[in-house]
Amino acid sequence: MRSREAYVRALPKAELHLHIEGTLEPELAFRLAQKHGVALPYADVAELRAAYDFTDLQSFLDVYYALADVLQDADDFYELALSYLQRAHEQGVVHVEIFFDPQTHTARGVAFGTVVEGLHRALIEAERRFGMTHRLIACFLRHLSAADAMLTLDEVLAHREIIAAVGLDSSEVGHPPSKFAAVFEIAREQGLFTVAHAGEEGPPAYIHEALDVLAVRRIDHGVRCEEDAELMRRLAREQIALTVCPLSNVKLGVFERIEQHNLKRLLEAGLRVTVNSDDPAYFGGYLLENYLAVERALGLTSEQLAILARNSIEGSFLDAAAKRRWLAAIDECARAELAY
Repeated sequence: MRSREAYVRALPKAELHLHIEGTLEPELAFRLAQKHGVALPYADVAELRAAYDFTDLQSFLDVYYALADVLQDADDFYELALSYLQRAHEQGVVHVEIFFDPQTHTARGVAFGTVVEGLHRALIEAERRFGMTHRLIACFLRHLSAADAMLTLDEVLAHREIIAAVGLDSSEVGHPPSKFAAVFEIAREQGLFTVAHAGEEGPPAYIHEALDVLAVRRIDHGVRCEEDAELMRRLAREQIALTVCPLSNVKLGVFERIEQHNLKRLLEAGLRVTVNSDDPAYFGGYLLENYLAVERALGLTSEQLAILARNSIEGSFLDAAAKRRWLAAIDECARAELAY
C-alpha cells in the first residue's frame, strides 16, 4: 500500500490562495539583499527564520513587507516565482492562481510592469516545462485607501492580457470589503474575476459583504463562516469556494492547534472547501504539507482528500474543458488508491 503522502502528491491539485511574496525563503532573501545592497535587520538565515514566530496577522505583515525590499527587478520576481512553481509541480500541483501585491512594490519605486514581467515569465516557463496552467491575481491592500486601489486598478487594466482577476488582502480588521465597492464594480465591468479575503480575522459580516457588495466568485479563508448558520447554508447552497489555509490559520492564531481547525466540519457540511498554503515560506509548509497536516490531525479519509482536490479544480478559473479533464484524472487517482 502506498503512503498517504504518495497519494496526496499524486492527486492533481490546484492552488488558489498563494501570495507569491510569501514564498520568499530566507536563503533567497539574503541572496537578493546582497545583490541589491539591502541591509536586512537580521544577522543570518537562522535569525530570520526565528523571526517567523508570529502572534497575529499584523505581526506577520510587518516582517512580510520589510522583506519585500529585496525584490527589485524583473529577474528577482522571476526567480521567486519559478522557485515556488518548481516546488508546487513536485507536490502534484497542476494549476496555480497566484496573488501578488502591486502596491507593496510600486510604493518602493518598483514599476508595476517590472513585477508583472518577472512573474509572467516564470509562469510561462512553468507551463512549458511542467504543463502547469496559471492565472495571475492582483490584490489591493485593504489598509490603504480605495483611491489608491483605484489607481492600481488602472495599472491592472493596462496589463489585462496577463492578469485574470483582482483580490483584496492585508490587514482585515477595520477594513471591510465594502470600502472597495467602486473599485470592484469597475473591475467586474472590465471582465476581471474577483475574489477577496474575508472571515479570517474579520467577522462573518465581511464574508456577506464580499459576496453581496463586491460580488466575488470565491472567498479567501472564510473559516469564521461557521459563526453564522445562515451564511453556512448559503455557502453550501451556492457552492462558493473557500480557499482555506490550515497551517497559516494556526501560525497566525486563528486556531490554537491544527486539531481544532474547522476544515473537516465545513467539508462535511457540504461547503466547497479547498486547501492552500497562503504564505508558505513563513507558515511552515507548502501545499502538500497543508494537506498532510489536516489529514493527520483531523482524520480525513482518502475520499475526503480527493474531494478537496476536486474542489480546488471546481473553484478555479479554468475553463470547463480543463476542469473536466482534471476531475477525471482525480477520479482515476482515487480509484487507484482504493486498489492498493
